[in-house]
Amino acid sequence: MIKKYTTNQNTLAKITMRKSGESVDVTAQVSKIVEAVKIDKDQALKYYSRKFDQYEGSNFAVTVEEIQEAFTLVDQTLIEIMQTAWQKIYQFHEKQKSHGYIMTQDGQVMGQRVLPLDRVGVYVPGGTAVYPSTVLMDVAPAKVAGVEKIILITPPDKNGKVNPSILVASQIAGVDQIYKVGGAHGIAALAYGTPSIPKVDKIVGPGNIYVATAKRLVYGQIDIDMIAGPSDVLIIADDSANVKWLAADLLAQAEHDMLAQAILLTDSSRIFEQIENELTNQLALLPREAIARQSLINNGKVVLVQNIEEACQIANQIAPEHLELAVDQPFAYLGSIKHVGSIFLGHYTPEVLGDYLAGPNHTLPTEGTARFYSVLSVDDFVKKSSYLYYSKNALATQIDSIAHFAKAEGLFGHAQSALIRKEKNK
Repeated sequence: MIKKYTTNQNTLAKITMRKSGESVDVTAQVSKIVEAVKIDKDQALKYYSRKFDQYEGSNFAVTVEEIQEAFTLVDQTLIEIMQTAWQKIYQFHEKQKSHGYIMTQDGQVMGQRVLPLDRVGVYVPGGTAVYPSTVLMDVAPAKVAGVEKIILITPPDKNGKVNPSILVASQIAGVDQIYKVGGAHGIAALAYGTPSIPKVDKIVGPGNIYVATAKRLVYGQIDIDMIAGPSDVLIIADDSANVKWLAADLLAQAEHDMLAQAILLTDSSRIFEQIENELTNQLALLPREAIARQSLINNGKVVLVQNIEEACQIANQIAPEHLELAVDQPFAYLGSIKHVGSIFLGHYTPEVLGDYLAGPNHTLPTEGTARFYSVLSVDDFVKKSSYLYYSKNALATQIDSIAHFAKAEGLFGHAQSALIRKEKNK
């Protein structure tokens, strides 16, 4: 089931390789949907909602009554847990807020302003699982940034109902408006605007390949957070780790998606030998056994490394979304990890803690993009602009330098724009 390797030059490529799924190009199909919504607006939205979600209604906005009903349908304990999670997530992101800066010297004033985006769209997927945690994670940094209006879209069921836990999470997080629409057509509606759904400046949130492709196609018209792929976890374990816990953490990731990736790197021959049996035993207890099993077949790997230092080197080549350092002295290796979305240190910090309650964001770069992408943060919901002021005397000391530089680039109009200010005022 799970592939087993030892590290050598011949197997390293196999260890770092990822099977991302079928090589199906959906760009043409998604492009057609996006263009239809751009041109036909709500008419196209209704058509694709009927086609993909079997929703026959014409009203996309979630009503106050639907939200009130959701609070009666969601377990009170879950509501209280989500409220606690929201507080922790919000407090963590408050530390990220930047207020810009100003520099003054000899008649010069310059600085940087940090301003929130006006309007942001949050996409929350439906399908085989429900993610109210994504609502909290994606809205919190936007709220901290000071975004004026936050709009959430999520696909409804065929009766036009949105999962009540998503509605409750949206209210806890202070979402301004919720629309029951999903897929590529929902992304297009946020990007271009329709009579029902307002245009936004940026779209964040995960989705399937159709959603990801739509985000890629509308990028430039609006901003996006990232192109998210299947989720992944990499666990580095030494002999102090509990094999039952390791198996549970691998399966927690595998049950997301048949294309999810779960990898264990260990220098313990005991763990290397025992992990497969433990995975088999725990798989039988999972309601999503079929998904988790296929995920392990597709992308599951356990690797016997020479030492933890080698495991860290491999981890940097994989650039995982999540990395667990299930070792006796995790902080000793923290500095060795360069490319990762989020790191979980020690035996008592499972990745699922970060999914729900701890505070750091769980919207992370996937499929090796941690080499250049960052975790979702307050910085994703602001824009920065600079300003500059020079007095007459301050400019006078720079005019000749500006003109010399401009002429070197062949831009004599630029040079004259500076030099003309040396002439006496008439």
